[in-house]
Amino acid sequence: MSSDTVSLVPSPVVSANGIFKSFGGVPALVDVSIDLIPGEVHCLAGENGCGKSTLIKIISGVERPDSGEILIDGVSHSHINANAAIKSGIQVIYQDFSLFPNLTVAENIVLTAEVARRRRLYSPASVRPKAEEILRDLGLDLDLDREVSELSVADKQLTAICRALVNDARAIIMDEPTTALTHSEVSRLFALVERLRARGVALMFVSHKLEEVLAISQRLTIMRSGRQIVTGPTTDFDERSISHYMTGREVDESRVVSELDATAPLALELVDLSLAGAYRNISFGLRRGEILGVTGLLGSGRTEIAESLFGVTPADEGQIKVNGAPVRIRSIQDAVSAGIGYVPEDRLSQGLFLEKSIADNIVASSLRSHRTRWGTLSRDAIASTIKHYFHGLKINARNAQAPVRTLSGGNAQRVVLAKWLATSPTVLLLNGPTVGVDVGSKQEILELLRVEAAKGMSVIVISDDAPELVSSCHRVLVIKQGRLTHILEGDEITVDTIQERMSA
Repeated sequence: MSSDTVSLVPSPVVSANGIFKSFGGVPALVDVSIDLIPGEVHCLAGENGCGKSTLIKIISGVERPDSGEILIDGVSHSHINANAAIKSGIQVIYQDFSLFPNLTVAENIVLTAEVARRRRLYSPASVRPKAEEILRDLGLDLDLDREVSELSVADKQLTAICRALVNDARAIIMDEPTTALTHSEVSRLFALVERLRARGVALMFVSHKLEEVLAISQRLTIMRSGRQIVTGPTTDFDERSISHYMTGREVDESRVVSELDATAPLALELVDLSLAGAYRNISFGLRRGEILGVTGLLGSGRTEIAESLFGVTPADEGQIKVNGAPVRIRSIQDAVSAGIGYVPEDRLSQGLFLEKSIADNIVASSLRSHRTRWGTLSRDAIASTIKHYFHGLKINARNAQAPVRTLSGGNAQRVVLAKWLATSPTVLLLNGPTVGVDVGSKQEILELLRVEAAKGMSVIVISDDAPELVSSCHRVLVIKQGRLTHILEGDEITVDTIQERMSA
């Protein structure tokens, strides 16, 4: 082939070559290599605990590799620190965005760049034009004077991207950027990613959502157990092959729903439940052993309904019945006493005691049931419950005394589930049960819910993940602008129908 017919590929902005890293003698990365090329989205995929976060930290200078090298513009570094990485144009946008909530959008966009330039005096008037220029350049409409604490998750994401570009980012790493975004917000983000590609920015996109991986990336690297399993053009993959490489096994995402006894008694009934400004006249029944999906766009009222059932924000009007008997739920304790458990959307800040052990978290909500007839706690009963759920839910940790903060997303979710399953609830509410969870753990969690439902527990899954609802729910309720607009059953429960009803 003659040289004039060869397609020239731009040199990588950043390369990681032969990276090895261990913690306490346990390998986290084994001979991992990756290139970030200008104008290309390179997706990094793998189950929780596969080494993705460690690789990001090494590329961004937060961690030092045991061996291997980082090349920036072809120049080798056995190690770079975080400041050197930023000065070289490497920016990481983490899931929490690392923004200052009490500062304005404009201040968040420009302040870190001013600090990096060692400016001693900060003048809002002098730096605001830089923020305005970035917004114009990217075609974004953000209120520069609004405090970040008042922004939606999507606008916080955009603010973080603008900040990266003010810092002259040439390589941007996005860690699970779509976790809390609606479908329309994801589309908006993807349009921005395309504009960044056109500017020649190299992007690494870390995601568990396989359909998004295929839609946004040009190159894909899949990791498993700290090893690089495969790297290649995204066009060489589909969702099934990605799942197989990530887990080492075939993953079945087809609809798996048991037959529900139409005569089964109602475990939960809502009659004209209302909360001013959130939802109105919500009525439905939940049968014993049923898995019921509740979906809707963010802000539709779906989360507020769950929080009213759990006593976080009690309803203003209407009636709640558990096992046919009216119950008054004005607090979380009322809900727990009525037999209702809740796995919240933000499991890290609301569902777990991060500094406590896995064992302490598992029994945190069920200590009352572990008391002896003399009122003292039974050590044997507590130990038995911890052992049962630690092993039964396959929590991946060295032992049950490990701190919860050390766990991956999927394992943290298993601990929250264990905490509420230990209470033997009549009704278990799960808000976004597999958000931020890898494909293998996702299927195991959904199968766990099927097993518990088969035993008689009633389950409500609040989610905008249509495939998740299709694969596990007997019925799906669609909430829009605070009202129950559709009840989908049987053949109506498809991904297309759910998404159509949500956005109609």
